[in-house]
Amino acid sequence: MYSHLLPEFLVERRNDRCIKCRVCERQCPNEVHRYDPELDLMFSDESTCVGCQRCVVFCPTGALTVYPHPTTYRPHASWTREKMQDLKKQAETGGVILTGSGNDKPFRIYWDHLVLNASQVTNPSIDPLREPMELRTYLGRKPDTLQVEMCGDHVSIVSQLSPNVPVETPILFSAMSYGAISYQAFVSLAMAAREAGTLFNTGEGGLPREMREKFGRNAVVQCASGRFGVDPEYLNAAAAVEIKIGQGAKPGIGGHLPGEKVAANIALTRMIPEGTDALSPAPQHDIYSIEDLSMLIYALKEATNYEKPVSVKIAAVHNVAAIASGIVRAGADIVAIDGLRGGTGAAPKIIRDNVGIPIELALAAVDRRLREEGIRHKCSIIAASGIRCSADVIKAIALGADAVYIGSAALVAMGCTLCQKCYTGKCAWGICTQDPYLTRRLNPEITSQRLVNLLRGWSHEIKEMLGGMGINAIESLRGNREHLRGVGLESWELDVLGVKGAGE
Repeated sequence: MYSHLLPEFLVERRNDRCIKCRVCERQCPNEVHRYDPELDLMFSDESTCVGCQRCVVFCPTGALTVYPHPTTYRPHASWTREKMQDLKKQAETGGVILTGSGNDKPFRIYWDHLVLNASQVTNPSIDPLREPMELRTYLGRKPDTLQVEMCGDHVSIVSQLSPNVPVETPILFSAMSYGAISYQAFVSLAMAAREAGTLFNTGEGGLPREMREKFGRNAVVQCASGRFGVDPEYLNAAAAVEIKIGQGAKPGIGGHLPGEKVAANIALTRMIPEGTDALSPAPQHDIYSIEDLSMLIYALKEATNYEKPVSVKIAAVHNVAAIASGIVRAGADIVAIDGLRGGTGAAPKIIRDNVGIPIELALAAVDRRLREEGIRHKCSIIAASGIRCSADVIKAIALGADAVYIGSAALVAMGCTLCQKCYTGKCAWGICTQDPYLTRRLNPEITSQRLVNLLRGWSHEIKEMLGGMGINAIESLRGNREHLRGVGLESWELDVLGVKGAGE
């Protein structure tokens, strides 16, 4: 069948600069570039280009330019180029359209409509270069009251405390499983988390045995519907355990790692036969109520001798506040909320683009609900989905989060260009692929340092913003909406966010 699809990208080559070194040909896993020895020329097949920019970055003479293809259909407000291309693709394949990364539709990004406060006269600002600033955050359930005993200069805590995990910065690496991403990318996240004093999330693919002793103290291990890689050693090696109920990019549906990606080492980690599809059911088949969830939470606590906080990850959906309340009452120590801009390695495009709500609204609603019910201290909240910079982090904390997960931002720091073709297994940057020719492009020593640099830079900026507000500890900002004002928002949006309009 002859394809009616228009190419997504235009590849331009300046022949006056091209030295025919064939670097572009070797770097591209989609066979866009081809050398013709008879004509001694390089040619490009635009129909397979995904816009990853790998060839542009590595071209030694700057001969290449790749940009969105200008060819389009007759303008139509309803039938956009994207809608027509998707329809034509399904007419040719009869399948579900897959995509990767997060929602790219023009929903309102509330981070960009919230502005922060700053000290002026009556509340002096703090210079973070000269005065201590506390970013350390403890994740887990806090006691109703804290009883202490004084013995001379020594203070001892009498109250029984639930397990808490300290992180040196309120930024964690989000769940990305080994199998969905390469071993090199997975190890890079672990190395960076250990050096930065924070946590990385294993996702639902397990934690390789050779990594457990070295990186377990910085790992959040997942127990998802497929139960891949879950055993007592896996649970006890970690700093925390997370039950995955939902994911922002695909709420209400399960996961699927194709068999061609399940190589021997991935099969060993996930405890499944090599070459078989790793299917995660949409629901956890032992959870059909809050009571069922509570049984699993306490089963995991029992398996870890009540030494690890247990988190429950949910997608941001319409009644997320009520769901979060039930989760906390079920015994969870942490609630992780993933909004509609959350990333993924593979999801049906129709689900990613149309299901869920923005994290900003979900986070504010959950924080308010838990405060109104007097149980906010019984859990920590981790917000995820579309966190792009340190300002997003600090605004999330002001809306009620204890910490944030970053996924796409971490991948971009590694080299990802969000081409949204993660599901093909042909990632030119060696991140979302199991092809050994491609994965060796990623050096964990270098990549982990890029991630550490990102966390260090964001942490410095957070301290600067806190100092400008006259706050010396991140804990003092949590849920303090008086430090936020909305710009260009409707009254109902301000009400849900719990913030005033600018000028009020």
